[in-house]
Amino acid sequence: MINKALDVLNKYFGYNSFRKGQENVIDSILNQNDTVAIMPTGGGKSICYQLPAILFDGITIVVSPLISLMKDQVDNLKATGISAGYINSSLSSLEYKTVKEKILNNDFKILYVAPERLLSQDFITLISNVNVSFIAIDEAHCVSQWGHDFRSSYTKINEFINLLKTRPTVAAFTATATEEVKNDMVKLLQLNKPSIFITGFDRENLILKVVQGGNKEAFILNYLKTHKEDSGIIYCATRKEVESLFKLLNNKDIKALKYHAGLSDNERLENQESFIYDNCNIIIATNAFGMGIDKSNVRFVIHHNMPKNIESYYQEIGRAGRDGEESECILLFSQSDIHLQKYLIDVSTYNENRKLNEYNKLQLMADFSYSNDCLKKFILNYFGENYNQDCGKCSNCHFEGEFVDKTEEARNVLYCVYEMKRPLGVTSIIDILKGSKNKKVLRLGLDKLNTYGIMSNISKDYLKTFIHTLISHRYLESLQGTFPTVGLTEKSIPILKREESVIFKEFVNKEYSDANNELLTILKSLRRDIATDENIPPYVVFSDSTLKELSIRLPINKEELLDISGVGEHKCEKYGTLFLNVISSYVNENNITLDFVFTKTKNESQARGSSHKSKTIEVTMDLLSNNPSIENACKQRNLQIGTILEHIKKYLEEHKNTNLPLDFSNLYDENNEKEILDAINQVGRNRLKPIKEIVNPNITYDEIKVVIFKNYFVS
Repeated sequence: MINKALDVLNKYFGYNSFRKGQENVIDSILNQNDTVAIMPTGGGKSICYQLPAILFDGITIVVSPLISLMKDQVDNLKATGISAGYINSSLSSLEYKTVKEKILNNDFKILYVAPERLLSQDFITLISNVNVSFIAIDEAHCVSQWGHDFRSSYTKINEFINLLKTRPTVAAFTATATEEVKNDMVKLLQLNKPSIFITGFDRENLILKVVQGGNKEAFILNYLKTHKEDSGIIYCATRKEVESLFKLLNNKDIKALKYHAGLSDNERLENQESFIYDNCNIIIATNAFGMGIDKSNVRFVIHHNMPKNIESYYQEIGRAGRDGEESECILLFSQSDIHLQKYLIDVSTYNENRKLNEYNKLQLMADFSYSNDCLKKFILNYFGENYNQDCGKCSNCHFEGEFVDKTEEARNVLYCVYEMKRPLGVTSIIDILKGSKNKKVLRLGLDKLNTYGIMSNISKDYLKTFIHTLISHRYLESLQGTFPTVGLTEKSIPILKREESVIFKEFVNKEYSDANNELLTILKSLRRDIATDENIPPYVVFSDSTLKELSIRLPINKEELLDISGVGEHKCEKYGTLFLNVISSYVNENNITLDFVFTKTKNESQARGSSHKSKTIEVTMDLLSNNPSIENACKQRNLQIGTILEHIKKYLEEHKNTNLPLDFSNLYDENNEKEILDAINQVGRNRLKPIKEIVNPNITYDEIKVVIFKNYFVS
């Protein structure tokens, strides 16, 4: 039989051999065994039921949940010379009558049917008059409440099968199924001793990337500029976000289409077909788009928001690279995505057990987004594959940076959870670690804990990300519910006992990539308001690069503002006070320690020094007394280089004769040091901008700071 199948494959589909996994599935079905096939999106599932359908004597019914899938599949089959049709709500009365006549005349080899139609009396009467030899159930994970797209109509499929005069061969197909969902498929569809084939979930040609934080719209605009000829899908969580991004792209003269349930049927169909036929390269859509779309040349899938679970994510990125060519799958992740998805679960009509399951799946999706480990490994292990190596291509494997010991920071967080003796959420943990004086902390007596205020110098955003990363790596667990709480795990104990270390990856990004994104957004908003008032383009006020530098260097007076690239005296006088007030407010609200200043102006030094607490300087110096590496001190304290240098400077001013060994390794390049010193001889060292403007562009402000400090303050 398999040789006949190969002949059919070549005759109708033009292939000389099967793809990975197809032959075993097809052979099982042709031998009339009930079959379960779990194959990755783009792995050729449809061939596995279409080919046996051609070889069987009677008609094959394909149960499918999507109208677009049915039409697409039927059009493709007709184009290859195979008679096929479908029954769903899109048919007019006349069209439905024509389809019924063809079924009774045995004109169809394959009939696609929506699951809701199966138990209608009209369909049961119709189908009882023909020979049904095979039933293929596509998207079979929909039968399970633990799957990502449960449909109650799928639980009735077995009733329909039992009504047939002769039980046909039954096969269930899906691209994403955990062990629990797979067992539900067998049980709820009442499959008879099925042969089960899992051909693997790995799509080797897909490059997975997670981009945390940042301006999502700016990322998308920049990405599309460099991928003008590529076809891609951008997924958004809500209709509102689809419309907003659609408007933005069109305002930037980037041709794009949109797709969501709020559009008319005709507009959705037109946009889908325009995308499929390459009339437009980009479509912005909710997750209502894409299932069953066989467009092979989708080169990228961008998620503007984190999906609600891993199954949805993997199914959606599966629309990329169906032709086997390398394609990028980029998840633009922010913490607000979790709140949005949680809200969508909260307002759903799910029962409480289903909601709890959705919360748990959402937590695993968040764990993936925060993961420090290989992204492909995370996905494949989730689906039950034993994948232990790193893929070498995802954003976590292919990173520029190094492994950093985060054990002490992790111990502080874990010990805080241990000390609480009560279930509390991430926000409460952060409040304790930062020494918050809010009413809840004081009312519960949490200000008496040993860990109260122990990480006061670290920003809330960093702590939130760090705690979620600990959860992702199972050093903590998130206990789901309406109000999620955090608890210890078995992996917590060796860390608390100092028996093991916590090593995470620390990414090294390009210049300006460490700009504070929240402050940058605030500064852009101020720039926009000024531009609106003056009726000028925003970039005329200050360029993006100037705003990024402002968000990194945090100037507090006009002298420092003039040291920022793009700020001349006129603009300093015109806009300086407005921007300095915003920066000053942000610094105070977030308890930020300011960077080191290299000028000799006494007033400036005092202005900067006033924000330092003697306690935080002592912590830095204790670290350096045990390990003279300044780089290590920066990492341990999660502070910028300039801040650590300021701590040392203040200490040296108070202990003038102290011989303090310092290690500047990895903080500057020796070849760059000479160039920086030459530049200082030309322009002096009171301002950084003149130095930066005449040295190699690859030399960073931090490198200039280190060279000045090393040569003029400790030598």
